[in-house]
Amino acid sequence: MAQKIIRDPVHDVVAFQIDQPLDALLFRLLNAAEFQRLRRILQLGMAHLAYPGATHSRYSHSLGVMQTARQILSHLGRSLPISEEDRTVCLVSALLHDLGHGPFSHVFERVSGISHERLTQRLIQDAESDVHRILWQYDRVLPEKVVTFLRGERRTYCNDIIASQLDADRFDYLLRDNLMTGSRYGAYDLEWLLHSLTVDEASDRLAVTWKGVSAVEDYLHSRYNMYRNVYFHKVVRSAEGMVKLALQRAKRLAVQDRLEWPPRENGVYKALLGQRLTMAEFTDLDDVSVNHCFKLWTRSDDEVLARLCRGLLFRGLYKTIELSQVKDSDEARGLVVRAEAAVTAAGGEAAYDVFYDEPRDTPYDTYQPEGSQESDGIVVKNRDGTLTPLSAISPLPRALNERLMFRRLHVAAAYRDVVAAAIA
Repeated sequence: MAQKIIRDPVHDVVAFQIDQPLDALLFRLLNAAEFQRLRRILQLGMAHLAYPGATHSRYSHSLGVMQTARQILSHLGRSLPISEEDRTVCLVSALLHDLGHGPFSHVFERVSGISHERLTQRLIQDAESDVHRILWQYDRVLPEKVVTFLRGERRTYCNDIIASQLDADRFDYLLRDNLMTGSRYGAYDLEWLLHSLTVDEASDRLAVTWKGVSAVEDYLHSRYNMYRNVYFHKVVRSAEGMVKLALQRAKRLAVQDRLEWPPRENGVYKALLGQRLTMAEFTDLDDVSVNHCFKLWTRSDDEVLARLCRGLLFRGLYKTIELSQVKDSDEARGLVVRAEAAVTAAGGEAAYDVFYDEPRDTPYDTYQPEGSQESDGIVVKNRDGTLTPLSAISPLPRALNERLMFRRLHVAAAYRDVVAAAIA
């Protein structure tokens, strides 16, 4: 039996039986140029500046999502007939769901205005891409089936495996990010949680059995902790904010035709301005190409851009002033205005030497796919087949429904004391 094996730190052995058509397809997709690009996109952006081990890629995460989806389908398939088409579309979608992500997690996306979801769909549909050719050779209508599935226009348990409160994406990134950061905040019992998944046949949606309630509670608690302690870490948010400022400054210079590098035909330049990229240009757009720009920009004639890039490359990050104790948003805004005025009075540039950050997340909320009117809380399937919302059984969803939010000022080190005095 022809077999390819990948060792993964989260799932251990990820095996592909090459003599099986679906496994052969998945393995071919792994080796497509657009998918290999994900090796050069860090999963957690700038988090390695706070957690040095957080250098894992979107490639490893995407592989993990596919493996987790496999495990879910394997478990559900013991009691539910799953067609080969549903299995194929679900696993291919799990593998390719992050294909369109740009450099530095979501930061580049916010500056360029290029949606990673739309890019993912374009990569799958574009006849120039390796991914499209591989899918088309397997089944000429498979590219369109995968795109339709990823859009989530019709919600089934297969869609829930990819995008819901109990999806393979979250299952993998919580465990992977927890392991690679060394934070020990995101661990939960994945094996038991997977074992407790079931399908409500009336709605054709995912549910959990009663024996899985504790595992779901553990999982939700881990998600809360990871947001609180990793994703919203002040150093991570400071670095991401500086990346955004550097890219915004570069974009401004490019619009003014004052950006010395990269040249106009370069993919980074075109992406900054939101221009359409060829497949070759997009495949070349990764953390490496943007970091190369940062290195060159440290010697830029524009001192603002040079200073931001030096801070990113040599961890000269902005200092954080906590405002989370400020409960009134108007009061917080007033403090931001005073901080900006203090920076300006001290000779700085308020637009680039200080920024306000208000990261927020609701650890347990109804999931609504983009463009969908459906609400998808986690439900528990009773022995008689009836459904009960998890929030009616466990106090944890109600407790976690309160929004987790921080209010912070991030200030260039030279103006930290000036700002602290101004808002005291």
